[in-house]
Amino acid sequence: MKKYLLKTTFFTAVFFIANGCTTSTPTESFGGYYHSKIYFGKDLTVNKRQGIADGCNTAKGFYRKSHDLFQYKEYYDGWFIGRNRCRDLLKIDKNGNLEY
Repeated sequence: MKKYLLKTTFFTAVFFIANGCTTSTPTESFGGYYHSKIYFGKDLTVNKRQGIADGCNTAKGFYRKSHDLFQYKEYYDGWFIGRNRCRDLLKIDKNGNLEY
């Protein structure tokens, strides 16, 4: 019984250590594109990254949109992705003013 308990404890500890040491969100060592400390993925086009940055800045209260680039799907999609993923970064003070 003691040997069984020791093995079970050992394998349980190994399992939790192996799974507990992994992060649930990707780190910058994975590469890819980050904006405002939010990971957006790998292999994004320049237009999509620009759209994400502009959409994220818009969500944070600083309106940005390239009307020339908005006609391209990559920028368009990136703008909405950035705006939606960064929405929680908008900070308004008790007087209704944008916090910087």
